[in-house]
Amino acid sequence: MLKRVFVAPDPDRVRLRFAARAVLGIGLAVVVCGLAGHSLVGAVTGGLAALLTLFTVTDATVRGQAVTTALLPAVGLPVLAAAAELHDQPLARDLVFLTVVGAGVYARRWGPRGHSLGVFAFMTYFVAQFLHATPARLPELYAAVLLSVLIAAAVRFGLWCYERRLPPAPAPAPPDGTGLARVTTRQAVQATAGAGFALVVGQLLSGERWYWAVGATWWIFVNTTSRGETLVRGFRRVLGTVIGIGLGLLVAVPVHGAALPTAVLLTACVFGIFYTAAVSYTWMMLCVTLLASLLYGLLGVLDPALLALRLAETGVGALGAVLAVLFLLPVTTHGVTHAWVRRALRCVHACTAEAAARLAGVPGADPAPRVAELEQFLGRVRLALAPLVHPLNPMLGRKRRARRIRDLLDDCAREIRGLVTVAADPEASHDARLAAACWRVEAAVEALTGGPGEDVAPAPELLPDAPALAHLHGLERALAELATPLRAPSGSPLVGA
Repeated sequence: MLKRVFVAPDPDRVRLRFAARAVLGIGLAVVVCGLAGHSLVGAVTGGLAALLTLFTVTDATVRGQAVTTALLPAVGLPVLAAAAELHDQPLARDLVFLTVVGAGVYARRWGPRGHSLGVFAFMTYFVAQFLHATPARLPELYAAVLLSVLIAAAVRFGLWCYERRLPPAPAPAPPDGTGLARVTTRQAVQATAGAGFALVVGQLLSGERWYWAVGATWWIFVNTTSRGETLVRGFRRVLGTVIGIGLGLLVAVPVHGAALPTAVLLTACVFGIFYTAAVSYTWMMLCVTLLASLLYGLLGVLDPALLALRLAETGVGALGAVLAVLFLLPVTTHGVTHAWVRRALRCVHACTAEAAARLAGVPGADPAPRVAELEQFLGRVRLALAPLVHPLNPMLGRKRRARRIRDLLDDCAREIRGLVTVAADPEASHDARLAAACWRVEAAVEALTGGPGEDVAPAPELLPDAPALAHLHGLERALAELATPLRAPSGSPLVGA
């Protein structure tokens, strides 16, 4: 697990910059809130608002990100007001919370912007419970949210804007179907039901910290689509929480809210959340749990019993999510895997075509954005395959096929990156054999995505004498070998689940 975090590819140091910018933006937001005279509660609210602003917005263009960022307060402030006004009305508070859960998940149907606004709305309501927000505190909390979103935006779009050209972000779920056939609709129903279970049982455990269970259910549904993905994410959330609580007992409890060491540890946690989010949900949850422990230390309420309660509430939330995805409108791993593998293979072809055009001297041809898009699709494929390759999966045949698919797609990505590197070399010249190799790649992709009845021709035995041809030949081999694991013995075009 440790190796996966620190050895995972980080093209152009994107994860490192993502984490470093988050530390800068959130730190500035907290400092400015302090200088503006906000209380500790206001500063914590501002810091969390800045964290969400920098973490959740994933539009494909800088302009799109700016629009989504500007819309965050329009969604968050009314939700914050509702949470504060209903603070002393438990039934209405709980019903509105479940409504926010369902609406936040359903909003994913509108792509990255809907997803970002849904997460911000949910977390605003959650933070209001975390800080026991009341109507009297609303003016300060409004100011803290607005100021922190502004500071985070200034860092993201002014002081440190490295997202000049981005690929379209893959939607959290394939947009196929209508009504209950649509994945986002099913997930909205599942999340609401799971959160309802978590809310009721969580309140039986604690009348004050019940919202932890609802938060656990919510975050297990974020960035997952299928039944299998959700089960694996729930397991990883509990594992990360357990490890984080262990660290909290060793680190946060002894620190007991002391300003300087807490600030240093909070900075490390923020960096860890952003740096590990793309590669390890377990590590991200470890950092989140330790961060929450440190915040409770600042608020003067941290003790071992509170950490034990957090673990219990997390378990309840995970159980709610598991029950919902198993028994209520389940989304199979097979359908989701099918969709993401098709998208990844189509992107492989697009990368190849763009690189070939660049080598041929076509003006404006640039494969780099396509490669970044491919990395995103492969991330979604790995997420979809995670239930099948998990150590606890007893279906060994499917596990082997899933691992083979994952490894061969990684081979494709490696050859694509090499091809793009060659294409970027101004000394590289066009070879007539490139067109034939690119055509074979296109034919292989069509065969793999067109159905079980088509065959994938094996790559020809060549001894390429040019780097571009070597990468294309390696790509052909990987695509040809993909035909076998992508087709289960039953004739299904992709691994079943």
